[in-house]
Amino acid sequence: MWESFYKLDIYLFNQIFKWNGRKFFDSLIYWISRTGDGYLYGLAGIWLLFLHDSFSRKILYAGLIAFAIELPIHKIIKQLIKRGRPFDRIAGAYSLISPPDKYSFPSGHTAAAFLFANVISELFPFLQIPLWSWACLVGFSRVYLGVHYPLDVLVGLIIGISSSMIGLWLIF
Repeated sequence: MWESFYKLDIYLFNQIFKWNGRKFFDSLIYWISRTGDGYLYGLAGIWLLFLHDSFSRKILYAGLIAFAIELPIHKIIKQLIKRGRPFDRIAGAYSLISPPDKYSFPSGHTAAAFLFANVISELFPFLQIPLWSWACLVGFSRVYLGVHYPLDVLVGLIIGISSSMIGLWLIF
C-alpha cells in the first residue's frame, strides 16, 4: 500500500514540476512561496497587537498557541521521517529555491500558511477565500519549486489546520 502512495506522490510531483521553466511563472511562484517564509505572520501579529480589541487579542493568542504546537510537530516529524528532498532523489529534478532544511516531510511552509489562513479567517471571515487560496498556492509553490512532494504538502495542510483548530479551541 505504501508503495502505491509513494508512486502516486512521485507521479504527481513530476506532473507539477514539469510546469516550471517559464520565467514569469517561476518568478511569480517563487514570490508566492516567499510569502510563506514567516515574515507575514510576524507582521500580522504586531498588527493584531495594535487593534486594541479583545477579539483581536484572542486571535493573536490563538495563533501563538497554534504556532507553538505546529512548529515542534513538523520539526519532530521531519527528524523522525528524514525524507530527502525531491531534487536529491528524483533524476532530472532540481530546486528553484533554497530549502530551509535538509528534509522534505512534512512541508512547514504549507503548515504555517494553512494555520495562518485558518486563524485570521476567524477574525476576518470575508477574507477566508483569499487566505485559503493563498495557502493553497504556497503549498503548490513548494512542489513547483522542487523542494517538496505533494504528500509533504498534504500532511503540512493537516498539521496547520489541526494546530490552528486546537489554538482557537483553547482560546475560545
